[in-house]
Amino acid sequence: MTPQKLSKIENVESTINKLLEPNILESEAIYIIREVVGQFEKPVLLFSGGKDSITLVHLAHKAFYPAPIPFPLLHIDTGHNFPETISFRDELVEKLGLKLIVAHVQDDIDAGISKEESGRYASRNLLQTATLLNAIEKHGFDVCIGGARRDEEKARAKERVFSVRNEFGEWDEKNQRPEVFELLNGTIDHGQNVRAFPLSNWTELDVWNYIRSEKIGIPSIYFAHEREVFIRDSMIWSVSPHVYKDEDEVTQKSWVRFRTVGDMSCTAAVFSHATEIDAVINEITDSTISERGARIDDKRSEGAMEKRKQQGYF
Repeated sequence: MTPQKLSKIENVESTINKLLEPNILESEAIYIIREVVGQFEKPVLLFSGGKDSITLVHLAHKAFYPAPIPFPLLHIDTGHNFPETISFRDELVEKLGLKLIVAHVQDDIDAGISKEESGRYASRNLLQTATLLNAIEKHGFDVCIGGARRDEEKARAKERVFSVRNEFGEWDEKNQRPEVFELLNGTIDHGQNVRAFPLSNWTELDVWNYIRSEKIGIPSIYFAHEREVFIRDSMIWSVSPHVYKDEDEVTQKSWVRFRTVGDMSCTAAVFSHATEIDAVINEITDSTISERGARIDDKRSEGAMEKRKQQGYF
């Protein structure tokens, strides 16, 4: 075969692979979700109201349709969430007839289990860990499905698709099971728990392209809108009773959007005029800043995320 013919074949194969890639990722995620249901007794989907967990709900709906999704959603509510996210969560649950369990960080603060932070960088994000572990124990969940992706952060890149946690909810990055030939081992000892990540091999752009192709609804804060904000440490913060602001920090109305959705006190915005999905995708493609570059909780230390995961964070 001549080099010219080989080159043409390689170009055709490359084009086919690009066309099939979204379907390959979807098929892999659906396979993982079905494996979770097949191998575990009491699964739950950890739902934040963000684009990744919404994508997971869509995939789970596809995985079992026309039967209902066979597990509930669990939302760890910090009490400092974006209102748009909570409204979207409730509408989605009602639309699909899902069971939603909400565990409140405020309840653990009131009970003295968790201690509220104070100061200009105070956040309830870290307090979610105790509330999550309490909810897992209370309801007897043996696996939590989550939307974490390996491209988000280096600690998440270390995780397996089935990530085993010990009886205290702790993650040991040096004690990971091999996952060869897409074989997933859900066998666990008494007291252990698993976190399952169907979107492990997706990227931020993969998620957005899938949302576009599947016409999946997402909260309005992912698109550009006018919002009252202030600038601190070169980051854009929402003006809110939940976000600490010094008296001399000046507020302004600006067009912004959010690339990731977390606690309002640790999630900054980006300046944007991308009001529709194609513009958002183009903006992300051209961006030189990572998706979690606007999350202050990841900046507390070099290994902030890894430390939280070791302590039981999702």
